[in-house]
Amino acid sequence: MEKTYETEKEFLENYDSTIYEKLSMTVDLLIFSVSNKKTNNYRKLDRKCFSVLMVKRKDHPFKNKWCLPGGFIGVKETLEEAGERILAEETNLHKIYTEQLYTNSEINRDPRMRIVSTSYMALVDKDKLTDTLSLEASWFNITVLEDEEKYSLTFDNEKESFVIIIEKILTEKTTEKYDYKIIKNEHIAFDHAKTIIIGINRLKNKIEYTDIVFNMMGSYFTLGELQQVYEVILGKKLLDPAFRRIIKDKVIKTEKVKTGGGHRPSVLYKYKGE
Repeated sequence: MEKTYETEKEFLENYDSTIYEKLSMTVDLLIFSVSNKKTNNYRKLDRKCFSVLMVKRKDHPFKNKWCLPGGFIGVKETLEEAGERILAEETNLHKIYTEQLYTNSEINRDPRMRIVSTSYMALVDKDKLTDTLSLEASWFNITVLEDEEKYSLTFDNEKESFVIIIEKILTEKTTEKYDYKIIKNEHIAFDHAKTIIIGINRLKNKIEYTDIVFNMMGSYFTLGELQQVYEVILGKKLLDPAFRRIIKDKVIKTEKVKTGGGHRPSVLYKYKGE
């Protein structure tokens, strides 16, 4: 027969916390960047590249494979505090604003123990970061190809290139909600490839109904530069009328003009929310 207590104090004094199985909590950081890739043709705008920050694991499990910056949460840390600490420890980056992406509670996602992970996401211009990246960290450019059944993600940096294939599983037809299954992966640890595609799709949605893109834009920019950022994240070319509908209430035309570099002078704009 279960024992009853008269007061909450009495209950807490006799409470046995060992009756529940233990689990661990981690934070993973999904840091995306859109930055310039120089072109040799001075008459053309530098091409924009979409990239993600990963670190190479030094220990088992998945030793020498790439993963998102991440780690265990201390018992006296909040999720946000742990994220800031982990990002600094693993990449040497500081003061990056992140937003919570999702919490992954799949049962067997880590071979060591039962681990629930909360992921945070950020969009930055890596060329404007002032911190020097740690030796274990690297930016990988990402190219995403999508069909009705799967995603094919190509990752490449200066030293290596690899492809990850992820199956799309429709779980809710009316809302077009999908789950994802990794079907080809030899280079990325844990289930972080799945987190990356979830983050990419979330970012595609966010840039249409939020102003997250402007976190990485300079104080002044041309519409051509801004359009390239939208296109590289969305993974498609935007017709000018469609692009202008997206940004019409988000930017202000200034009297400043960008000249030089073999281009015709271009009017500069600024973010309306500043």
